[in-house]
Amino acid sequence: MLENQFELHPLLKRDCIELLDLKLSKLLLMNDCQYPWFILVPKRADITDVYQLDWQDQQQLLNESSALSEILMQVFMGKKMNVAAIGNVCPQLHLHHIVRYEDDAAWPKPVWGYQPTIAYSSEQLTELQEKLLPALKLVLKQEE
Repeated sequence: MLENQFELHPLLKRDCIELLDLKLSKLLLMNDCQYPWFILVPKRADITDVYQLDWQDQQQLLNESSALSEILMQVFMGKKMNVAAIGNVCPQLHLHHIVRYEDDAAWPKPVWGYQPTIAYSSEQLTELQEKLLPALKLVLKQEE
């Protein structure tokens, strides 16, 4: 599967903000300011599950996911990192990374559908990007 055939699913385009292109994945921010909620989408066409990736891409996805999780927990100082690839609504393979806190609105339940989303304001988005992107670019080595 060639990367140039990859297109981000319309649901992800609608609900997320694109942040970075990594070696394998696009890094997205779920446009819901209630949770630090990020999504990795491998830039491979017609993939719905991790096992469909070749071995090297599986390893790269695990590396990107682990590094992202560690950075997010350091920056946002959460209680728990939730990582999930469900795919029941959006079939394109994507891994959710959600920093959770014991006092967040949905704790300890999953965040999906718990309450309506609240979009980031431009100020909130700028603040988040200034706080997070330098660490992500350093560790995850953004493609140029």
